[in-house]
Amino acid sequence: MSEKVVHSSIKPIVMTFLEQLMRNHLGPIYHYVKNNPELIKTVTGFLLAHEKIVIYIGRTHIGVEYIGSESLTELKEESNIEIQYHDYSTKDCNLLELIIGFEYDSTGRIRMPLPPINEDLLLPTNRGWDKLSDLGWNFAAQDSIMAFNTPCPEPTDGQFTRIINGMFFDADESGLKTRRIKWLDLIPIKFKENDDETEIISFNLSPMQRFVEHDARYIYPMPQDYRAVQLPKINKFIEKWGDDNSSETDITNFLSQKDNEFILSMKFGATEIHSELTCEWQSENKNNIRPDFFVVQPNGYADIIEFKLPHLSKKTVVGTKNRETFGAWLNSYISQTRVYSSYFDDPNNRTWFEKKYGFKVHKPRRVLVVGRRNDFDSDVWREIMHDYKDIDILTFDDLVDGVAVQFYKA
Repeated sequence: MSEKVVHSSIKPIVMTFLEQLMRNHLGPIYHYVKNNPELIKTVTGFLLAHEKIVIYIGRTHIGVEYIGSESLTELKEESNIEIQYHDYSTKDCNLLELIIGFEYDSTGRIRMPLPPINEDLLLPTNRGWDKLSDLGWNFAAQDSIMAFNTPCPEPTDGQFTRIINGMFFDADESGLKTRRIKWLDLIPIKFKENDDETEIISFNLSPMQRFVEHDARYIYPMPQDYRAVQLPKINKFIEKWGDDNSSETDITNFLSQKDNEFILSMKFGATEIHSELTCEWQSENKNNIRPDFFVVQPNGYADIIEFKLPHLSKKTVVGTKNRETFGAWLNSYISQTRVYSSYFDDPNNRTWFEKKYGFKVHKPRRVLVVGRRNDFDSDVWREIMHDYKDIDILTFDDLVDGVAVQFYKA
């Protein structure tokens, strides 16, 4: 039976959709695992313990993306779920390309069709392919569906499509960009004109019932060393910054611990990680500065990483149409990292620093880690970011994804 909703506001549609999703898919999975408790150790964690569910409404499909840990330690009866939703139903677009967040730069015209089930899909842009090759990514070792120089695939009208462990890459002047989709279901919908101003959206989730036993018994694909050794550490990092009570210091202290340094070293390709080194001005009478992290590259020179909180209470972009700019609070963070860069413009400071700490810093790449991916997903934000060539803004989601995909390259 299809649910029909008048398309006057996106929220009622989302709530009706989630109600049907819980009734036909997620709720039955919970009860199946509860009746078969041996599955708690193997069931895909985020299907039952959701950190977040993101809904994307397009013209032909509704996308449901699950975010959270791949593993589960216990089956909880109740939990708080963060719901986010994006309305692309008024756009003539490729819904999947908008969900991924990269603009594919292919010269080819043939669009790869998406099968109903896509496990370990690896789909870089051409810029991403080039950067992965530069970094020594072992493509031959990948047991994945891969495509080269192709437009972003598009879900087929009327067909259910699922992406599990999809890895997508792009690149720009600041380096490799990573988008990992752990689990995305694209469910067909239909639009029908109701009158001149409204439309009726129809969708049917009862077919999701056929996936219940399969999804409850499905073992999520992960490298063994990731599952056994590093996944618990990454999960603890997510728990740390996911706690509203955690401060910036709590987050950076966690990352500076020896057991957790791999998070920054793998993401930024660093050979050494140094936290909160005091930088004394040698030619000017200024207060000492202490960047959160120096990540030393194989060439012996270090870049600077600065952390802020993941939970933002203010808008990232402000201003009227065509006069948008970053919010004052974000510009303040950027200015803080600019002071770090100016410190190393002075050769006296560079000489003193190298003598004291044993590595070089000159014209460092500055990376600001702040917010969540959904805080920075507007086209306007991307346009403004092009004016800031000397700094890279990374979200906490980008950081975690950038580490996780490294376990699949060997």
